[in-house]
Amino acid sequence: MTQMTNDQIRQNVRGRYQKIAVKKVEAASSCCTPAESCCDSPSDFDAISAKMGYSSEELAAAPEGANLGLGCGNPQAIAELQAGEHVLDLGSGGGFDCFLASRQVGDQGHVIGVDMTPEMISRARENSINGKFMNTEFRLGEIEHLPVSDNSVNVIISNCVINLSPDKQQVFREAYRVLQPGGRLAISDIVTTAELPPEIKNDLDELYSGCISGASSIAVVEGMLRESGFTEIRIEPKDESRTFIKDWVPGANVDQYIVSAVIKAVKS
Repeated sequence: MTQMTNDQIRQNVRGRYQKIAVKKVEAASSCCTPAESCCDSPSDFDAISAKMGYSSEELAAAPEGANLGLGCGNPQAIAELQAGEHVLDLGSGGGFDCFLASRQVGDQGHVIGVDMTPEMISRARENSINGKFMNTEFRLGEIEHLPVSDNSVNVIISNCVINLSPDKQQVFREAYRVLQPGGRLAISDIVTTAELPPEIKNDLDELYSGCISGASSIAVVEGMLRESGFTEIRIEPKDESRTFIKDWVPGANVDQYIVSAVIKAVKS
């Protein structure tokens, strides 16, 4: 992190997703790819998301404009959500995963999405109104400093966002703080499976905001979770994710170094 400060990295990431948020039809990227443009209609977003594990029913359930083709998995599907639970989505974007979670927790439950990009928050709020999601709200904030009270949520989900933070340990500390005792962390994120080459690891601009050079190893992620107080930690790499990861930077063979993983833990 010597070439840039943490704040500069955060500003780069914010700028990237600001551009994605304001696009109505075309995308600036698919997740996490640094490519300037790779798809040009909502149907492309659905195709991208289907590769990440979303069902056709889920893709049809969210309001138009909520699915921006972002992510590397389907966190609300692995969270085992129950009716009445309070859910927090870290880096909620256009609200896609929040809206799917809201269906599972029902009217007695509640879903909070937190995102550091004002344009994403505005888009998610508009989607919430259009879709009449009364149990869902969106708050502007950084995942390292969550605008959420202590011991207030049952489940935290996140989709390919924590790797974007320059202070991941602080993210997990905050996640632990806001979870109730017995609360669950269930996220999809990128982890490294081999040492990143210097030309990838040292790219703290395009490849960092593209969910690549900021990834940590499974051992490091597990260590940060334990340091934060989590127990029952499970990190399951998904080798099948390499089929879409290889397209994030065509010709760079990034799928040889990173993979999507299911990451679960419990606040004891």
